[in-house]
Parts: sequence; structure tokens; C-alpha cells
Amino acid sequence: MALIKSISGIRGTIGGKTNENLTPVDVVKFTAAFGTMIKKKTGSTKVVIGRDARPSGEMVSALVVSTLQGLGIDVIDLGLSTTPTVEIAVPLEKAAGGIILTASHNPVQWNALKLLNDKGEFISGKDGEAMLKIAENEEFDFAPVGKLGQYTKNDTYLQKHIDMILKLPLVDVEAIRNRGFNVVVDAVNSTGGIAVPLLLKALDVSVKELYCEPTGHFPHNPEPLPEHLTDICREIKKGKFDMGIVVDPDVDRLAFVSEDGTPFGEEYTLVAVADYVLKASKKKKLSTVSNLSSTGALRDITEKAGGQYSAAAVGEVNVVTLMKETGAVIGGEGNGGVIYPELHYGRDALVGIALLLTHLAKSETSLLRLRSTYPNYVISKNKIELTPNINVDRVLEEMTKKYKKQPINTIDGVKIEFDKEWVHLRKSNTEPIIRIYAESDMEVKADNLAKKMIADIKEIIAEKVVV
Repeated sequence: MALIKSISGIRGTIGGKTNENLTPVDVVKFTAAFGTMIKKKTGSTKVVIGRDARPSGEMVSALVVSTLQGLGIDVIDLGLSTTPTVEIAVPLEKAAGGIILTASHNPVQWNALKLLNDKGEFISGKDGEAMLKIAENEEFDFAPVGKLGQYTKNDTYLQKHIDMILKLPLVDVEAIRNRGFNVVVDAVNSTGGIAVPLLLKALDVSVKELYCEPTGHFPHNPEPLPEHLTDICREIKKGKFDMGIVVDPDVDRLAFVSEDGTPFGEEYTLVAVADYVLKASKKKKLSTVSNLSSTGALRDITEKAGGQYSAAAVGEVNVVTLMKETGAVIGGEGNGGVIYPELHYGRDALVGIALLLTHLAKSETSLLRLRSTYPNYVISKNKIELTPNINVDRVLEEMTKKYKKQPINTIDGVKIEFDKEWVHLRKSNTEPIIRIYAESDMEVKADNLAKKMIADIKEIIAEKVVV
């Protein structure tokens, strides 16, 4: 399988052959290309790095550090950290950029280089293209021995990150403490096992830790989808808890479990947090942003609050760009990614937790009751594995022709609307698959819509739509 090179960074499985997997050679090549690009762009020679707990992390980190030093770049190493923590650290350190060593929700055999600019935000498509060109041509200029970069460890940023959250005007620390929450946390044995309990204990929340040892050995599929949350759901049903909190390995995705042990739904993480921010914000102009594959419930609650909703192409950098253009008070992605610009422009499970707890505390409600107040949509999430002979662009062109009488959005794959239902077809940025998301007001209707689209795609593929 070829390496995946996208706006989400450089991602692949550990081991195997160069340029097919994420080998040490590939780590060095793309790190050198990124370091070279940001030196030219900013003139700065400082980079912040951090990693999740997966077993390949130490090896990949050592390669990244040595390569950056070889370019004459000083490295600030946060060690075991979270993606949003590194994003916050980059501008505070006045660094040229950052690298987070994590494959996010991918299984343990994967790792990746997530690449940040000097604002602590994901690099643009233009910068990504420039970096890939440097890598392809091996346009590296390494430093002589007297100008090698310095290496510094800094393990203070998790606490700094939490302190910044506690000082946010919309985070009511006193209300949370007075509520006396009792929660279960599933951190899939990665760095969320350090960060989430640290935040909750600062808020006087009683915490039962489940899979919070940062060993990197994931006890279940690390993507926080309902089908992977059976252990925490079972734990909540056994005791008297207010909720369950689940994060992915690098803590940029957040999911909740209600007090009865049923999943709140990762699509409704952003909806619930946005509901509170829209109600509490003092800004005259209220706007929100999510991507095309996210639930329509965010649009509904935004318009109910008198605000304006906008949809971006999938990918955090695209959502952030549109948030800045529209002045959004909150945004994110339906996969549990909350972006709260009052803190920083990056998906951040920790700030999402603090805002949601404030929402529950101030409204004196529960997750179950809160969920019942939102429009009830269900998204059926499906995928088709790609093979080399499948031309995805041709497939999507044929689907556009087939449904040309329906409202269609093509800024990112193909989104087809059917009254209150929709289906979004797109090639994944992070895996070799076509994603097929369909939303309706009932699970069976969403599933049937997705099945119809899958059948249409398979029919097109069978008609020899090839490379």
C-alpha cells in the first residue's frame, strides 16, 4: 500500500518497503522536506514535536528529532502529548512549525507525521505541495557540525493547555465543581489517559479510569464509534455515573456515553458543545461551520439561534479556513472534532469536555435529556475498499450524472441532497477507501440510502470504470 500524502500529513503502516509504508527512510525524507520548507518560509529554526503512545512512537520520534537537528533546527520535544497541546505550544514557543507523531484513529500498526505551520495549524495545501516537491527532488541542505540544532524536552504544556481551558470565559469551573460529576474515561491506552484525568481532576470531577495507561496497546479499535465503545457502555450500566468520556489516541476526537450506558453519538458532540456556545456567546454575529459529511443538526440549531451555518470540504484545514472567513464562534467535524477559536484553531477534545460539562452544569440537565432536545438524525457510515483498477474520479463523475436532477455539491467528492436526507461520497484523505455517508431521520432509511449508493457504485465499477 502506498503512503498516504494529504492535508492530514504523511501517514502509513510501520515496516515494509520505502514509499509503500512508513519506513525510517520515509520518516527522514519527509521530515527533512518539512524542515527545509519551513526554514525557507519563516526563517525560524525551531520546531515543536509531540507524540501519542503507540509503540512505534519512540522510534519515529528519534528519527524526526535527529533529522531536524541535522537541518540546524532546534527541537522542543513535548514527549507524550496530544495533538491540540502541540498546536497550542507552537505559537507560544514562537516556533516555525510543529510535528505531531500520531495516526490519530488508525490502528496500532499505523503512524504519521501531522504537520503544523507557525500558528500551530495544519499546513495549507500549497505548503503541502511545496513540501512534497522538496521531498521528491531531495532538495535538502543539512547543517555542518557546528550548526546542528539543539534538543530540549518540555513536559509542562499539558498543564499549560489545561490552565488555558480553565481560564476561558465560557468554562464555568465553579458550576462544574458544584455539580459533582462522576464519570468514566476510556482513553484507549494513549495520551488521553494522562490529559483527560488531569483536566477532570482540576474540575473536581470524580473519575473512573478505563484504559488510561499510556502503553499504546489499544484494547479495542481506537476510532470512537458506538460499535467500539462496548466496554465503557457496560461499565456505566454497572454503576451510577453521569456520563462516559471517550477520546482517540491523540485526543482531537471526542465522544460521550449517556448515563444509561448508550452512546450519545459522535456526530452530536459538536452539536451539544455548539448549542452551549451559541446560547452563551455575547457576539452579535453567530455562525458555525462543519464539513460536508457532518450532521444537519448543527445547521438546525444554528439557525434556531439566529445564526448562519456553512459547510466546508472535509479536512480540518478546510474547516478552519471557512471558520476564519465567516467569523464562526465554533466549528468542527462530525467525527467528534470540536474547534473552539477562543482557545485555538484546532480540534480539541479537552476544551470540548470542559464546555460540555459547563453546559450540563448550568442547565441542570443530563446527557440523555440534552440529546432529546436536538433534531434526531442518523448517519450511516460506510466504505468501499479501493483496488488499483478503480478510478475514483470517474466513479464520482458517473454518480453526478446519475443524480443530476438532485441538488449536488462537488467541492469535496459528491454530496447529493434528497429533501431532508443526503449522501456524501468521497475518497478518504487518510485511508485507501471511498467513504459513503448517508443521513436521514431514521437508521433504516439512512442505511437503505447508503446501500442504494453502494449498489450504484458497484454497478459503475462492474462496467469497467478503470484507471
